[in-house]
Amino acid sequence: MEMNSILSICPFLSSTIYHAVCSTREKAYLSWDSIVDLIGQCTFSKFYSVISGKGSLDDRASLALLSWVSSIALIALGSGVIYRQIYGRSRKKSFRNGDNRPPYSTKRARESTESSSEDDTFEDDERGLSPFDTIVCDDDKDHDPGLLKKHSSNVSYTTSIATYPSIRTFFCPHPHIEKLPTKPYPLPLLVFVHGLGGSLAQFHPILTTLTNVGPCFGIDFPGCGLSTFSPKSWSAYSVEALATLLATAIERHLDTARNQQVIFIGHSLGCSIATLIASSISPIAPQLKEHIIGFIALCPQATPPSKATTSHFRRLLHIPESIFNAWRKWDRRGGLNSPSVLRFTGSEADIGTRKLQLRFNEQSRTPIWRRMAWGTLPEYDASGKTVSGIPGEEMWKGIQVPLLLVAGESDPITKPIEVSRILEYFSKHPDTHKSACDEIENGTGLIQGHLPKGSTNGTVRPSLSATSEIDIEFHGERHSEKAVVRSFIFPAPASHALLYDRATYRALSGLIQGFLANDIDSRLGIGWQLQHLTTSGKWDVKNLAKWKAVEPVSKPIGDTFFALKTLRELDQEHSPIPFVQKWKGRIFAIIDISHESPVYNPSQLDNGGIQYHKLPTVSKIPPTVDEVHDFVALVDRLEEEISSQVKNQSDPDAPRPLIGVHCHYGFNRTGFFLTSYLIERKGYTVEEALEEFKRCRPPGIRHPHFIDTLFVRYCAGLRGEEALSL
Repeated sequence: MEMNSILSICPFLSSTIYHAVCSTREKAYLSWDSIVDLIGQCTFSKFYSVISGKGSLDDRASLALLSWVSSIALIALGSGVIYRQIYGRSRKKSFRNGDNRPPYSTKRARESTESSSEDDTFEDDERGLSPFDTIVCDDDKDHDPGLLKKHSSNVSYTTSIATYPSIRTFFCPHPHIEKLPTKPYPLPLLVFVHGLGGSLAQFHPILTTLTNVGPCFGIDFPGCGLSTFSPKSWSAYSVEALATLLATAIERHLDTARNQQVIFIGHSLGCSIATLIASSISPIAPQLKEHIIGFIALCPQATPPSKATTSHFRRLLHIPESIFNAWRKWDRRGGLNSPSVLRFTGSEADIGTRKLQLRFNEQSRTPIWRRMAWGTLPEYDASGKTVSGIPGEEMWKGIQVPLLLVAGESDPITKPIEVSRILEYFSKHPDTHKSACDEIENGTGLIQGHLPKGSTNGTVRPSLSATSEIDIEFHGERHSEKAVVRSFIFPAPASHALLYDRATYRALSGLIQGFLANDIDSRLGIGWQLQHLTTSGKWDVKNLAKWKAVEPVSKPIGDTFFALKTLRELDQEHSPIPFVQKWKGRIFAIIDISHESPVYNPSQLDNGGIQYHKLPTVSKIPPTVDEVHDFVALVDRLEEEISSQVKNQSDPDAPRPLIGVHCHYGFNRTGFFLTSYLIERKGYTVEEALEEFKRCRPPGIRHPHFIDTLFVRYCAGLRGEEALSL
């Protein structure tokens, strides 16, 4: 059949399909889902650009494409039905009971809300695990960062809209929360809210530092990350429903008895969901609003899509999942260099960031994405005002707490102009924001505020470094009548992935920490906490007797490393100042792989000429592949700096400086990283690397499961085979 003949019948077929689906919206959706229940994933960022108001759909081109693709799908479906009727019954079944799903894990994520900096006990990772009725993909669980694993559990929540039976819930208490002032309330709870198709794992790079600032909390929305896809009702995925779910989860973990407060940190759609909770004009979670004292919006969206764009998008979402999956595969052509990856990271992102983005794209599943995307679309009343969906001007203006807006200059998903629009909502002089919009569009400024110099409102401030008009009390008293609004644009090539892009996440973390301490609660400053713990005598190792019994520094390991126990500020010998005096010139840098804030002042090392680097990991859990990759990359860079320094030094016989590494005692996690480096970069076998570490740091790695993981990870020729359901 010629192409023009196909196109001539497409409008009729498309119209028939479209009206059949539209007649009973939710029932039709569920029918399609049961027929085309593919395990797939989709980022659909092109569609997201449309919903964000950044793209447009040409009616003729879009409907022609829809008609053509729908016709092909209908022909393929009909051929499949005929083929099965003729041949299906004579073929042997590969799966029992018609279960053709891939292998999945039904083990519950380990429940734990306690952190430990000591490696003195071995805990069975499988203890207390129980199966769930719904499924969690093995691959997602395998790549879950150790910090999230240790402090996560799957919890059931019931709201006024739906029951969500298994929601991945992350709660990490601050290690010293009881040692810090609790009046008028304990340290605020930092709540992380991910966006459309995202998960909590996207916050992991900044969580590694912010967990030392305050207690951290977050959930994976249903079907995202490690939360199960249940319920399947479309109404359970509207932004209002997700905001209600998040508020319910927060209220369950918030220390309301001591009047604990809440600070939101949202990304993309997560900003819109958090706005529905934080805004004073939103009916959602009225009691929780009284506890909200701050809001950090990363890549926020200022306005809902227009009525026309909403109509186009609803039509797109009527397309069956099989077609969506075909589009998703087309968009993913090129892997790490595919449009689906580069749209979020930008073309200049390093390979590590692009690998992360590819993984996040693969974790985003079509049925969940469609429901969440549909739930963001607004309804319009007779006057043209939105009554649901993504919040706009009125809802944003209802935020009456300190607000930090951050965007990436090269973000095509939520462009930085969105930040300028939100700023206009808070200004009494909208015309003065023209220069700010122009600056953002022209890409000027380096992580600087884009606010009008002429604003005299007193509510909007030009930059974080400027003198604030808010007098934040020593113990974090709330001053809602003078809430500051700040905005920062990361320069190109910063994009939508700035919170996990290796080039930006550290600067972003520092920006957030400064805002928390300077504009919300001074107790959220790490420097303030360390000073308080030192002067109160509470800043110390947990098991002092055991710490003293451990050798401070090992023998040189592989001509590259020293294994250390953590330094201790209150110690007379193994503290920063005497350590620098003894080891400067022999130790080039220290890599701190402990999870907690160090019990010493790292700046004293830097000031003394020994670099300090923080690469936090969780105790008792073998470092992940990604964590080892980051460690190896850091050591490679430090080795290059050492080589350059040795080449330029005047004394050719001076010994080459080495790199110090410590967790708490310097055995298990330290040994794992050092042996991994010796294997990957120095050509050691697993046995040789373990023996070298044991010889120089007796008795070597203590945890058997760490050693087992090393053998599995570096066993030559070991490869997995796909499991089959019999």
